[in-house]
Amino acid sequence: MMKRRHFLTAGLLTVTGAAYGIGSRSQAASGGLKRVPARPKAAPATELSTLIDRAKAAMATHQSALLHSDRIGIADYSLHSAKERFHIVDLASGTSQSFLVAHGKGSDLGHTGWLQKFSNIPGSEATSGGSYMTSETYIGKHGTSRRLIGLDPSNDMAEARAIVIHGAWYAEPEMISTHGKLGRSQGCFAFSEKDLETILDRLGPGRLLYADRV
Repeated sequence: MMKRRHFLTAGLLTVTGAAYGIGSRSQAASGGLKRVPARPKAAPATELSTLIDRAKAAMATHQSALLHSDRIGIADYSLHSAKERFHIVDLASGTSQSFLVAHGKGSDLGHTGWLQKFSNIPGSEATSGGSYMTSETYIGKHGTSRRLIGLDPSNDMAEARAIVIHGAWYAEPEMISTHGKLGRSQGCFAFSEKDLETILDRLGPGRLLYADRV
């Protein structure tokens, strides 16, 4: 499925609380007999606006640790996993790309598709909220992956927990067509293999990844 670039005007990226016009790419309907649950509604634009403001404030807080301030990744865990809730925002051009992203098993024990809680505890298999700095890539059990360094008390165990960016079969759009939601990670930011190269390229080392919900 081809990715579609979503455009934001540069003025809307200022800390004003204005609405953001970010769309979603459509997911293919299931061709089988299994009934597909209704897609959850998108979050109000004010929710994304709030997270962008928080991410920019986090960038200012961690300015000395970051190497680049041109782009930020924002995981909006206010949204259901069937929605494109990971946004790469280009602060220079005012454009944004949106992608599917999975959350951790420990954040959604009932596998509802909704993140219920964050955790920084080793062994929790949960997603941790807060500010991360992207680090180097490596080849692991999930193929090419990118390490993450937690910058806040809420995620400072990220390296010890091996919380990284990687691709996964359970983060493919076809999971939504069949099950109405993505599968769950062990706390990592898991993406479709089709999107992974773009995400690794756009969020190279030394950039901010911010995970939160409203």
